[in-house]
Amino acid sequence: MESGRATLLKEQQLKDQFDNLEKHTQSGIEFVERYSKFVKERSDIEISYAKQIRNLSKKYQPKKNSREEEENKYTSCRAFLSTLNELNDYAGQHEVIAENLTSQIITELSRYLTELKAERKSHFHDGRKAQQQIESLWKQLESSKRRFERDCKEADRAQQYFERMDADINVTKADVEKARQQAQMRHQIAADSKTEYSNYLTKFNQEQNEHYYTLIPNIFQKLQEMEERRIERVGVSMKTYAEVDREVLPIVGKCLDGMTKAAESIEPKTDSKQVVESYKSGFEPPGDVEFEDYGPGQTMKRTVSETSLSNSRGEAKERPGGGKSKGKLWPFIKNKNKLSLKLITFNSHVRNLIEGSGPEDFSHLPPEQRRKKLQAKIDDINKDIQKEMDQKDALTKMKGVYEKNPQMGDPASVDPRLVEMAMNIEKLQSEVQKFEGWLAEVEGRLPSRSDPPRRQSGLYESQNSTMVDNNCAQDRESSPDGSYTEDQSSETQVKVAIANTPEFDDEFDDGDEETLPTIGTCKAVYSFEGHNEGTISVTEGELLFVIEQDKGDGWTRVRRNEEEEGYVPTSYVEVFLETNTKGAMTYI
Repeated sequence: MESGRATLLKEQQLKDQFDNLEKHTQSGIEFVERYSKFVKERSDIEISYAKQIRNLSKKYQPKKNSREEEENKYTSCRAFLSTLNELNDYAGQHEVIAENLTSQIITELSRYLTELKAERKSHFHDGRKAQQQIESLWKQLESSKRRFERDCKEADRAQQYFERMDADINVTKADVEKARQQAQMRHQIAADSKTEYSNYLTKFNQEQNEHYYTLIPNIFQKLQEMEERRIERVGVSMKTYAEVDREVLPIVGKCLDGMTKAAESIEPKTDSKQVVESYKSGFEPPGDVEFEDYGPGQTMKRTVSETSLSNSRGEAKERPGGGKSKGKLWPFIKNKNKLSLKLITFNSHVRNLIEGSGPEDFSHLPPEQRRKKLQAKIDDINKDIQKEMDQKDALTKMKGVYEKNPQMGDPASVDPRLVEMAMNIEKLQSEVQKFEGWLAEVEGRLPSRSDPPRRQSGLYESQNSTMVDNNCAQDRESSPDGSYTEDQSSETQVKVAIANTPEFDDEFDDGDEETLPTIGTCKAVYSFEGHNEGTISVTEGELLFVIEQDKGDGWTRVRRNEEEEGYVPTSYVEVFLETNTKGAMTYI
C-alpha cells in the first residue's frame, strides 16, 4: 500500500511539472510574439518616416518652369537641391531598414513561431500519452490486485466451510466431497489471480521504470532543447535587429557627407557675380553735366542728376505768375508718386526677363541681357543642327549599305527622310543667321568701357516736343533692341533738334514746367493696382483724362485731378482721343 501511495504521489508531481512546463513554454512563445510585434511596429515607423522624408524632399524640389528652377544657377540653391537629393537617399535607407527588418526578423520569427508551436504541441502530446499509458497500467494492476485479494478470501471461506463439513458427523459423505471440490476450485482461482496479479505487477514495474527513467526524461530533454533554441533565436533576432541599422550607417554617413559637401560648396561671391551677370543691362552711364556760366539778366537752368533717385521737394516752387511748378520726370527720378517712363519700362523689362516673355528677337530686354539670350538661342540651334547632321550622316551610311547589299533594304526608302533632314538643317541654319544678325547688331551697339559717357536724357524725357517724340518713335521702330539702344546718329540729330527748339528751355526748366494738357479721355476696362512708383491705381469703369499717349512701351499717362496723375497699362483702359490731336480715333 505504501508503494501504491508513492506511485500516486509521483504521478501527481509529474502532472504538476507538465503543467508548469506548459505554462512556461507558452509564456516563451508569447514573448517571441511580443518581440515580433515590436519589430513590426518599428518597421512601420521606419516606412512612415521614410515616406514623410520623401514627401518633404519632394515638396521643396524646384518646380518646372518656375522661379525656383531659375534660381538653381546659384550655388546656395544648388546646395539646397543637393541636400534634398541626399535627404531622399537618406529616406531610402530607412526603407531598406524596414525591408530588412521585415525579411530577416519578422518573416523568420513568424515561420519559427509556427514550427515552435507545432513542436511544443507534439512534445506535450507525447508526455500526456505516456502519462495516460502509465495510468492505464496502474489501473489494471490495481484491478488484478483487488481480484486476487477477493479470490483469496473466497478460497479461505471455501476451505473453512469444507473443514466444518468434514468434522460434522451428521453431514453426508456426498456433501463433504462437494465442499472439498468447491474449496479446491476456489484455491485454483486464487492461484490464477495471483499469477495474473504478478504478471501485471511485473509489467507495470517495467513500464513505470521506462516511464520515469526513459520516456519522461526524453520529453523533458526535448522541451529543454526547444526552449534553448527559442531563447537562442530571440538572441539572434536581437543581434540582427542591431546589424540591420549598422549596415545602412555607411550609406547614411555618405548622405550626411554629401549634405556637408553641398553646404561647403556655397560660394557667396560666385552667387553675387551671377546676380550681376543676370541683371546687367548694358546701358551707357550718363555723361558729365556741362558748365553754365552766369550772365546779367539770364536765369540758370535747374539741372537734376540723371542718376538721382530722389528729388528735393524744395525745387518745386511757385511761379511768379501764381502757377504751380512741377519737377520734370527725368530717368530714375521720383516726383511725388510718379517715376519716369524709362524707369517703368525698365521695370517691365526686368519682369519680362524673369517671366521669359517677349518677342522673338528679345528686343524687350536690356542690351546685355539681350546679347546673352541671343547667344544662348544660337547655341541651342547649333546643337539641333549638329544633331540633325549626325542623323543625316547615319542615314547616308545606311543608304550606302543598302546600295551595296540590296537584300538588307531599299535605298530609296531612306531618301524622303534625307530630304526632310536637309530641309530641317537649312531651316535651322537660316534661324542661326537671323539670330546672328541680331547678335551682331546688339554687340555693335553695346558701349565699350573705354568710350566716354554720353548723356541721353533728352531722348527719354521730352514730353511736349513734337520733334523729339517723332524721333523717339522712329528710333523704336527702326531699332531691333527696343527703346534703350538708339544709335549715335539718331541721338545726335535729336540733340540738335532739341537745342534749336524754342520750347527747349521751358520744356526742361525744372522750375517753369506747365501742367500737361489733356489730349483725350479714357475709361478703365479693368482695375489696376499701381504699386510701383510713377503708376496710378484705377478701378474698373473709372473715367480719367489722357495727358500722354502710349509710345509703344505699353503705358499711357493719365490724370485723375490736378494732383493725381501717373501711368497705367494701355491694355487696361479704353482711350478716346480728341480730334484736334491726332484725328478722331479710339483704341483699346
